[in-house]
Amino acid sequence: MNSHLLDGHYRILKVLNDAEKGKTYLVEDVNLPDSQFIVKQLRPPSSNPQTLTILHRLFASKAATLEKLGQKHDKIQKLIAYFEENEEFYIVQEFISGNPFSDEMILEEALREDQVITFLSEILETLVVVHSYGVIHRDIKPANILRRESDKKLVLINLGTVNEAITNTVDNLEYMPIEQVNGNLKYNSDIYALGIVAIAALRGLPANEISNLRNQKNRLTGEIVWRNKNLKVNKKLAKIINKMVRFDHRKRYQYATEVLDDLKKLTNVDDDQQKQHQKKLLLVLTGVAGCITLVVGALQFRLPKPVSDAQQALYQAGVNKYDAGNYEGAIEDFNQVIELDPQNALAYNRRGDAYYRLGDYEQAQADSSQAILLNPQDANAYFDRGFAISELGKYKEAIADYTQAIKLNSENAYAYYGRGLARGQLKDNKGAIGDFSKAIALKPQYTEAYLQRGILRRRLRLPQGAIQDFDRVIKINPSDAKAYYQRGLTQSINKQKYAAVKDYTDAININPKYIEAYLNRGDVYSDLGDNLEATEDYNTILQIDPKFIAAYIHRGIHHFSFGDYKGAIEDYTAALKLDPNNIAVYNNRGNAYLELGNKKAANQDYSRAIAINANNALAYYNRGVIRTKQKNKQGAIADFKKAAKLFQQQGEKDSYQDAQREIAILQNNSAPAPTTRPKSGKIEKN
Repeated sequence: MNSHLLDGHYRILKVLNDAEKGKTYLVEDVNLPDSQFIVKQLRPPSSNPQTLTILHRLFASKAATLEKLGQKHDKIQKLIAYFEENEEFYIVQEFISGNPFSDEMILEEALREDQVITFLSEILETLVVVHSYGVIHRDIKPANILRRESDKKLVLINLGTVNEAITNTVDNLEYMPIEQVNGNLKYNSDIYALGIVAIAALRGLPANEISNLRNQKNRLTGEIVWRNKNLKVNKKLAKIINKMVRFDHRKRYQYATEVLDDLKKLTNVDDDQQKQHQKKLLLVLTGVAGCITLVVGALQFRLPKPVSDAQQALYQAGVNKYDAGNYEGAIEDFNQVIELDPQNALAYNRRGDAYYRLGDYEQAQADSSQAILLNPQDANAYFDRGFAISELGKYKEAIADYTQAIKLNSENAYAYYGRGLARGQLKDNKGAIGDFSKAIALKPQYTEAYLQRGILRRRLRLPQGAIQDFDRVIKINPSDAKAYYQRGLTQSINKQKYAAVKDYTDAININPKYIEAYLNRGDVYSDLGDNLEATEDYNTILQIDPKFIAAYIHRGIHHFSFGDYKGAIEDYTAALKLDPNNIAVYNNRGNAYLELGNKKAANQDYSRAIAINANNALAYYNRGVIRTKQKNKQGAIADFKKAAKLFQQQGEKDSYQDAQREIAILQNNSAPAPTTRPKSGKIEKN
């Protein structure tokens, strides 16, 4: 349709939308046969150089966040790449075959309650992930919710973070809360928009009537009146939706997890009513209440008010299930305790612990917050919330919680340990080491604190101090495989390869399925030229776990190191079957193809790496090498220039100079440097 290639390799197939703020295209990547993507053009409101500089930084930051987010969740449209051309900004998005939710609303007219509840739950679960990355969708509406054809799942598309940052415009005001219109965006602005979609679905409202909802207000409360005589809706569902669309964001649900929790209670309403009746009967029959002290692990807690035998039994049952690793069962018991006594801070605290163990950190945080609200002097609740918040990446907030826990109980070694972990994440190395040291002073046998302090000392290039910490762990517990493994890593970095092999071997003897120890021992064997031993270690990993991708990658590197390029290609291909978007593996497989003289396959691999991440400098550099060999001078110069720019931005001075050298050689018509070789992708080693 259009001979111009966007960013040099995206051919326009169709214009999907042509608006004032930019166009939307369906494109194909000429380097990837049968590939289709969505490209959105974003026109900045001004061509002022200073404005464009600011927008460039903002665009790159926002796009990078969305790129990462799409890789982490399969129900969020992936951002494939982003680039700038002629002072305009472009994002490349995944093309998803499916139908917008607006089609279902039209086809079904008014949706049933159960359909709306399922719809809300599915989108809210995705919003929990979106919001946890500090991203607000900004443009939730039926057209931006897609029913994916392949698995019939609902996918959120067209996250407005980048669009609004560049174009500085807002559309679809019928779905937007007043604070968003006024530029005061909140996380629960998305909840409001989703609530409006739910109302439209329940009533079967066409798009042109949704804007009228704002004007249908209760005279006393000023809130939206959306139910009429002909619409029969479960009162509890109506209450949830009403709270989603409150005009005042402070009175609305604050988090997507809160809405999900209420929806879950609604779907189990019949079971809940039956259980409640049984509990009331049990309470009448027992009629005995008293003050009790519950012992949990090594800690003793005193309940703040008299509790019944039924509550005590349920609580203890939950604790027992938790200790046995039955976290789902524990949650069910703690739920019942909370239903009997909504003021039971301990039950919230322990339920939060169970959610934490299941990886539901949002809910763990919410439960710890409720425990703190009920008992602000509970140091353990702050400590628990600190760990939950840390898992969500909110390290500053976690540090504040650990600090409060320490104020309430300055002898809590675990709180210092947790704060040390959070400070380490924020690169506050001095503070982190101080916290680990304090934890050790309070609890001299605290092996985890020694272990983490040793890891941090290794990162700070203090190998002797690190080894002393790992030695201490081994002295306290000679069967701690992790300590041998971490000491082995330190020995390897310190060029003490034979000592590293011994430590890895000790770790394996303690834990014969210690995959990371096999992996790193294999790497050391490979460096020492012990090819058979290295191969045996990688093979052992794949016997333990045939889907452990790093084993294929490291074995591929090993095969490449001694010239077995076919073996390397086989391993890299196996790795790509497990992770089709691994850029470093495409780079390395391309290098192996090049060594075998297969320039076409090498070029395809480098191009694929670029398609996955348009900011991958290595892939541009390597493709430049290929194009040089193919006498494609202009193409090679373009690739080396792109690589040089990216290397410079990433602070890789040596690689930047290599790219500049190749450009100079090509521009001066000099013969290629004999040492010009493609670069290997960086593979993370544990």
